[in-house]
Amino acid sequence: MADDRAREDRPQPGLRERKKQATREALTLAAVRLAIERGLENVRVEDIAAEVRVSTRTFNNYFAGKYEALAARHVDRMRRSARELRERPASEPLWEAITHAVLAPLADSGRAHDSPAPDTLAAIRLIAGEPVLQAEALRAGMAADDEFTAAVAERTGTDIDRDLFPRLVAAAVAAAVHVATDQWLRTDPPAPLTPLLREALGQLAAGLPIPPADPDRQDR
Repeated sequence: MADDRAREDRPQPGLRERKKQATREALTLAAVRLAIERGLENVRVEDIAAEVRVSTRTFNNYFAGKYEALAARHVDRMRRSARELRERPASEPLWEAITHAVLAPLADSGRAHDSPAPDTLAAIRLIAGEPVLQAEALRAGMAADDEFTAAVAERTGTDIDRDLFPRLVAAAVAAAVHVATDQWLRTDPPAPLTPLLREALGQLAAGLPIPPADPDRQDR
């Protein structure tokens, strides 16, 4: 109930901003879809723009190239998580609030508990393994990490310039998301991403205790 009230009190963007955001999201989704269908090397900026029925010039108003468009999905999710963290109840424990904030974008997409089709997952693995895309995601992700750091600092009353804590938390969260996503890409048969993210963040919240030994694994 408190979450619903917080969302109602959130300043709503104007029509122009909503249209711009919708176009950005459509371009990003088109880039991902085409890369899965055709292979990353066979996708041009012109193809992505045509898929959304906008001009190449419009595409260039949002992204510098196809790699930036592909990486934007992850970056936008982390920025959304930073906004969500700021809106979580002040009485909520930090790591509980962070978990809600990180999972919120997936919940809103309606795919929080879905498993990808095997062929789709295989294509995503190939795309994610592209060094150029990895470098772009790392570069673009730094700005999103800064926003998450600021949200942690605001929530905990710490200072970004003087205290290690907010940057350590943001870096740990980014690492948890990366590791959970990598595990998700390698899971066979395919499984939903949400439980892996929840588990990774839960281990951080618990202080990363060493898991108990698995006797079955030791016998192999």
